[in-house]
Amino acid sequence: MSAEENTDVPPNHLSIDPRSTFYSEEALQRGVGINFNGTEKTNVHEYDVAEGWVRVEVPTAKDRRGNPMVVKLNGTVEPFYRDAG
Repeated sequence: MSAEENTDVPPNHLSIDPRSTFYSEEALQRGVGINFNGTEKTNVHEYDVAEGWVRVEVPTAKDRRGNPMVVKLNGTVEPFYRDAG
């Protein structure tokens, strides 16, 4: 049963930005949740499990193009699917 669980994990690197090479519409449609340092984060813009970082949106700041500013945080990243499949 553990082999079945291992095949049903989100990608190791995922971004919500469609311009990114790490964007995956299939994974995002299923609903990916992120536990970062033991706490669930809901404002994650991009993550990388292997390198141990997440980029979270800063709600009050925008860049010069009107996109939300992001901050890179280092720590333990544990992605999971919100639905069963």
